[in-house]
Amino acid sequence: MNPTLLIELRTEELPPKALNQLGTHFAASIAEGLEKAHLTEGTPEYTAYASPRRLAVQIKNVKPIQADQHITKKGPAVAHAMKDGIPTKALEGFARSCQTDIGSLKIIHDGKQDVYAYEFTQTGQPLSELLGGIVQAAVKKLPIPKVMRWGSSSHTFVRPVHSLIALHGNETININVLGLNSGNTTLGHRFLSDSPIVIEQADRYAEQLRQEGKVIASFDERKALIANELDRHAKRLNATVSADASLLEEVSALVEWPVVLEAGFEPHFLDVPQECLILTMQQNQKYFPLLDTNGKLINRFLLVSNLQTDNPEHIINGNERVLRARLSDAEFFYKQDQKTTLESRIPKLSQVVYHNKLGNQAQRLERLLTISRHIAASLGTNADTAARATLLSKADLLTEMVGEFPELQGTMGKYYALLDGESQEVADAVEQHYHPRFAGDTLPESNIATAAALADKLETLIGIWGIGLIPTGDKDPYALRRSALGILRMLMNHNLSISDLLNTAYQTFPQGLLSDNTVSEVSDFMQARLAVLLQNDYEPDTIAAVLAHRPDRLNDLIAKLRAVEAFKKLPEAATLSAANKRVHNLLKKTENHLGEVEPGLFSQPEEQALYTASEQLQPKIANALAQQNFQAALSVLASVKPQIDAFFDNVMVMADNTDVKQNRLNLLNRLAKQMNAVADISLLAE
Repeated sequence: MNPTLLIELRTEELPPKALNQLGTHFAASIAEGLEKAHLTEGTPEYTAYASPRRLAVQIKNVKPIQADQHITKKGPAVAHAMKDGIPTKALEGFARSCQTDIGSLKIIHDGKQDVYAYEFTQTGQPLSELLGGIVQAAVKKLPIPKVMRWGSSSHTFVRPVHSLIALHGNETININVLGLNSGNTTLGHRFLSDSPIVIEQADRYAEQLRQEGKVIASFDERKALIANELDRHAKRLNATVSADASLLEEVSALVEWPVVLEAGFEPHFLDVPQECLILTMQQNQKYFPLLDTNGKLINRFLLVSNLQTDNPEHIINGNERVLRARLSDAEFFYKQDQKTTLESRIPKLSQVVYHNKLGNQAQRLERLLTISRHIAASLGTNADTAARATLLSKADLLTEMVGEFPELQGTMGKYYALLDGESQEVADAVEQHYHPRFAGDTLPESNIATAAALADKLETLIGIWGIGLIPTGDKDPYALRRSALGILRMLMNHNLSISDLLNTAYQTFPQGLLSDNTVSEVSDFMQARLAVLLQNDYEPDTIAAVLAHRPDRLNDLIAKLRAVEAFKKLPEAATLSAANKRVHNLLKKTENHLGEVEPGLFSQPEEQALYTASEQLQPKIANALAQQNFQAALSVLASVKPQIDAFFDNVMVMADNTDVKQNRLNLLNRLAKQMNAVADISLLAE
């Protein structure tokens, strides 16, 4: 085994939300560079390290020198390298670039043609000559959106860099990166370690930093340690931690020697909606709130300190003091907001700009009311209740709490609606009209909430699209893709017409304001997003077959997809799909109107047999569709396979007799409608 290679960049505090990604990319890029340089045996085994003040990587079994390599350098094709026995300039130039004469070149076949080539053995270069370029390339490839300079240096990086380690086993490799000469010395924790740390062996890097520097260099190790400590403290309090993965990720990037501490706040703050308190603790202070067994916030919380001390009381007291000020602000906003009802705030929405081309929030609210009433009626629910929820849905935008914490819009609307005496159904709809807010988010629970939520997303999608702000590439500033996916997810649970909803939303805007093609373009957009929504759960050909009919109602979409998946498993499926594709191709060739089948024009028994089978098939398919038993509607197609095979084996569809040909096409058209009643199964043959 060859020695382990260690590379470390010691920096100022790196951006916490990007730290893990930076560490992963840095390590992977250096490992890849070593592999490409033939300095490892195959894919290298490496360990990435990332802490607030360092990026590092250990790569095992790194060669001190490359093995000699046999190189074949290909040149011009033989057919174009000589003219009348005289070398062309291309051949001469190739020989010159190889620093050899034409006579030393060989002729090889490159898989397509004979070419001139120069074969030679390249002596392996030492690691010391290659490593600097590999590290420099890794630094340049890091996903850094914004770089900075420091001091008088012209070098740039995400943060100022203070030292560089390049250690191969116990030997320092002399390289220069970002203006720094490499060594084998680093620093530990900013406060818990005060002496330089000399890394004696590349393999001992993490061990020395932990023992001598009070630094846990591994991001994953710190994260696991914090998670375990949070869980331990929470269990001791008979509570659970209320925090998402992103907070744990961020806190893991803020500390090098994590210590989890327990703290608290005054119980009277619990009178404020817990969403406000939780958001304040997580977003502003990076604390971990605690919930009791009923999911209610308790007045204890956990914090992660970057200091270890025999008496942590001063750390706990300091954090409690800071949080107390934050919670006092939230309490003040909550009490101030209760002095004014939601309904009394609505007139001021006319002073809030929605979009300079689409008017203010009050004008938008009028559109939302019309759309939500229409949807409520279509859902068979109370249109007045839906309108009431919609009317109040934007009022919390004018509250102090939402002004301070925009993430709480909808949530605060629910609380204030209940305080104003609104029904629970209306209050829940005020909150849920923003749902789903992201992939995997919950859908509105009631029809009233669904009406309000669909209205909100439809108005945004039609309005923003209609004034030309269409998503392009990775740019979607108004989140129209997210709106479309939210609409589609809701429609899969309700028997509503997409075209009806889009037209209703379009008609609420002043005539001439939106593009004439808005509805058709948005309809196409939603069909495309529907395919994206389904792609993780169903095969591409299944999705294509079902969406080929451009379904206008999606409440039976999943049943159709599952039916097609089951149909594909039938032994007759491939033949029926291929036959259906053949039918499609034949029908494409006719410009005549396809009409009713006339059995009197049949001249071959296979025609009559197929027609009889089709006649018998019709009531079975109709009955299955009436019961929304799409799997049965597809399964019965297997019964006509023998007749279809016999028809195509023995009958010439494009007969010379025009009437006979037309009748056969009519028969195939009838069959195609039956075969494609659920989905276009011809697409399954591709």
